[in-house]
Amino acid sequence: MNTNKEIQDLRAKVIPNGHASGTACYVESAKGATFTDVEGNEYIDFAGGIAVMNVGHSHPKVVEAIKAQAEKFTHTCFMVNPYDSAVLLADKLCKATPGDFPKKALFINSGAEAVENAVKIARYYTGRPAIVVFENAYHGRTALTMTMTAKVKPYKWKFGPFAPEIYRAPFGDIEALKEFFITGIDPESVAAIVAEPIQGEGGFIAPPDGYFQEVAALCKEHGILFVADEIQSGMGRTGKMFAMEHWGVEPDLTTVAKSIAAGMPLSAVVGKTEIMDSVHPGGLGGTYGANPVACAAGLAVMEIMEEENLVEKAEELGKTLMERFGKWQSEFAHVGEVRGIGAMSGITLVDEKGNPSADAAKELVGFCFKKGLSILACGIHGNVIRVLMPIVITDEQLEKGLSIMEEGLAALA
Repeated sequence: MNTNKEIQDLRAKVIPNGHASGTACYVESAKGATFTDVEGNEYIDFAGGIAVMNVGHSHPKVVEAIKAQAEKFTHTCFMVNPYDSAVLLADKLCKATPGDFPKKALFINSGAEAVENAVKIARYYTGRPAIVVFENAYHGRTALTMTMTAKVKPYKWKFGPFAPEIYRAPFGDIEALKEFFITGIDPESVAAIVAEPIQGEGGFIAPPDGYFQEVAALCKEHGILFVADEIQSGMGRTGKMFAMEHWGVEPDLTTVAKSIAAGMPLSAVVGKTEIMDSVHPGGLGGTYGANPVACAAGLAVMEIMEEENLVEKAEELGKTLMERFGKWQSEFAHVGEVRGIGAMSGITLVDEKGNPSADAAKELVGFCFKKGLSILACGIHGNVIRVLMPIVITDEQLEKGLSIMEEGLAALA
């Protein structure tokens, strides 16, 4: 099968409609910030596998680490017969995540699993049932995490009933959160507040200055654990290794996934030792958690982040993006807000009345793909164009991609 259409025809017979894809372009290979389909068409990748490829596609160090580990063994189950790569990676993550206190790390497979385990640990440690999340939040697709997620379609529609003891508060207003603890839920019943430092799927929404410091203080006042969901914002994406560093906040628990292992299925909960150790032996785990091949990739990623100064590069990349997005905001009436921090940035698209325009976003995504650029829309109203290109993107690739976006915005006008 060597054409996109041939693969698409077979896919229609064997893959369920619910597992949809944004395009009918089937990838043959990928390198750095580009990928090539089975027909030889090359695309610049501004999606990054949805924030997974911060170190780029097929980085030589990651490829070599995967090969070397696969030749030794691919699985023994860490809960049965452990190995040192998981221990070494846990050590690096404990040092890298925010918080000047002893930490431990639990490895699982996906972002949703990380959030689920953070909730389990928080409930166990505090002995409380309630979990507070925010408007516009996205935390996953499992029964619990889709309950924690705000947007109904496509994530929650017809998938109920939902998990109990999940409470949704307004985002970005500390006084509204305090009021919520009067009218929405008794804070003495709350095990944790779970928050994305920058709301990802909800529309790349950053908080006001000082907000998370006040949230953390409120949590401490009421004995509530503060959980930072850094699944999309972590691993250097915002110009800090973890986004909570922008505000000097030290979460009790941090969830990590996506770019932690350059596409290998791996995630983690990293948190205060006393909290992580509160759960009885055997209470946490999973068959594939801390898979040795994924951990080897994760160790390579941590080395690349440091050796290639990718956190600093993300900060510079963010400056370039914000400058260009600001220019478009002044030039194009249908560009509304510029959102995000660092290389986790985006723009909103609006109609002539200033209302969110999902149609414009879809049109721009389609235009760009036809020109050889892969971009994504997100947001509660589907009108936010976000960019999550590999941080290793070259200046030439970046400029070409941004020029295509600009051409698309001009066409919308």
